[in-house]
Amino acid sequence: MGSTLIKQLIDAGKAVVATKRSASVVPEKLKSSSFVEWVDADVTDYFALSDIFPKVKQVYHCAAKVSYQKEDASVLQKINVEGTQHIVNLCLLHQVRLIHVSSIAALGTNKTGAPVSETDKWEYDKKISKYALSKYKSELEVWRGIKEGLDAVIVNPSVIMGLGSPHRGSGVIFDLVNKGLKIYPPGSVGIVDVEDVARVMITLMDNTLLSGERYILNSENLTNKDLIHRIASLLNKKKPGIQATPFMLDIAWRAAKLVAFLTRGKPSLTKESTQAAAAKLAYTNNKIIEALGGYSFKPVDQTLQEITNEYYI
Repeated sequence: MGSTLIKQLIDAGKAVVATKRSASVVPEKLKSSSFVEWVDADVTDYFALSDIFPKVKQVYHCAAKVSYQKEDASVLQKINVEGTQHIVNLCLLHQVRLIHVSSIAALGTNKTGAPVSETDKWEYDKKISKYALSKYKSELEVWRGIKEGLDAVIVNPSVIMGLGSPHRGSGVIFDLVNKGLKIYPPGSVGIVDVEDVARVMITLMDNTLLSGERYILNSENLTNKDLIHRIASLLNKKKPGIQATPFMLDIAWRAAKLVAFLTRGKPSLTKESTQAAAAKLAYTNNKIIEALGGYSFKPVDQTLQEITNEYYI
């Protein structure tokens, strides 16, 4: 997400101060640009961030930890919540406009079964993942800042797919299908291309009439079966024909936990991640389309084709 955003900004001739952790690897496509100044500054380090703020007039806050591992709860709190708190406080102090990348995980649910919108209320559920809770709390920090006079806009992307990060994050699903995945989870999901997310964020940043709002960024809603079958067709692989039952998912995450215990590693599946995979999720994009005067999101089929062409052909 961050590298795609930076690329679009510098292609538009905008100078960027980009923060990174000391161990992070700068993407090749950004190494030689004179428009980017790289600064080692962890989002959890208030004083390292404060040294940067006199240089900037706009902030895109993309940094976050994504994990469904229970033992990462404290890390999620520190990076996602406390890190956002630092950004919000510094933006208020320096009167800087902020675009905050939240998540669909921070949204509420629609009791009627209609696609979730920005107005659906979030309610605590003991089954909610620690990641979702951290994103909700981080968004609350931005709303707190807005109440205190912060000029900010929040975006809630659905599952982000696209070029730039193969074999990681949502891109892992291509590897699974390519290896011969036979079972698919029963839920559904919203998909949005990474280039759309970056493009909309830049457009929102430049439109200063829009402030104190949140926008869902979502191209299409698909069942997991449909998504996986589309990928299988593109990769010329056999389409998985078995839908995982709740019992199968319970066995899977428990088996993964046992393997992790024996190998002293982290489980590849967790109870939280299997619950997320089984959830039936759908989101409306009406608000952002109307706000931007009819924005057209890249079709999911085009995104999947581009990933296939770039990394698997």
